[in-house]
Amino acid sequence: MSTKKTKVEAAAEDAVAEGAAAVEAAVKDVEAAAQDVEVAAKEVAAEAAETADAAIKETTEGAVAAKVAVEGAAAPKKKKKGKKLLVVLGVLALAFIAAGAGFWIWHEQPSFCSAICHTPMDPYGRTYEFSSGAPGEDKWGNEVPDAGAMMVVTHKEAGEDCMACHVPSLGEQITEGLTWITGNYEYPLNERNLKNLVEARGIPADEFCLNDRCHHVTADGAALQTRDDLFAMTDEYTRNPHKPQHGENECGLCHKAHRASVNYCSQCHGDAPIPDGWLTHMQAQKLDRP
Repeated sequence: MSTKKTKVEAAAEDAVAEGAAAVEAAVKDVEAAAQDVEVAAKEVAAEAAETADAAIKETTEGAVAAKVAVEGAAAPKKKKKGKKLLVVLGVLALAFIAAGAGFWIWHEQPSFCSAICHTPMDPYGRTYEFSSGAPGEDKWGNEVPDAGAMMVVTHKEAGEDCMACHVPSLGEQITEGLTWITGNYEYPLNERNLKNLVEARGIPADEFCLNDRCHHVTADGAALQTRDDLFAMTDEYTRNPHKPQHGENECGLCHKAHRASVNYCSQCHGDAPIPDGWLTHMQAQKLDRP
């Protein structure tokens, strides 16, 4: 009886052992399958990540391309606006330069003096309009048989303008402007001599005429820079008008700009030659003056 139990037990034990082995094998199979599933899942996840990265990259690249395209489309417009602005500024600059140049040229003409600042200059400006050999009118309204006797006319015909003789300093211009604005000026103007005209510049009266720009050479090319040069130029006259017979006199005593010039010597010397259009001293004293 006991022997059979042993066999049965042995068979049971064998069956249990085989069952355990089978279970163990099944567990191993399951573990292997789980590992395979894990590996597959990782591969799928990796592929999904790569796909996502590629999609993100493509999206980013597309966004960059779109941005470049937009900027490229906008750039010409911006550039065009910049060019337009430069053209406008260039035109304005040229207009400003032209206006400035025109104003500066006008500033040297008699019409400027009459129109802008000096109401008292109107009569002086009119003397600039006459011509040599024809009758004219002086600054006081007196008839001048030959307007060439007024220095303003001969200088105009030599190509000179107001500023060739009247060279104001900046301080003088400011003073004149303030005088005009305040109305604190004399009218009609008193006649000025050369000392008055060069006072602001601080130069000798003779340099109003005798200077490197104006009367510095004679018609035959000789130097004309000093009083001695003047004496030599008119030495052929019986009575040399430039020689200081009775003390030195300034040029403007005879040579008048805005009225007929006067032979000052004629007040004593009745035989003093009177150039065409000029006046004797006595005739000059009889002019109508304001």
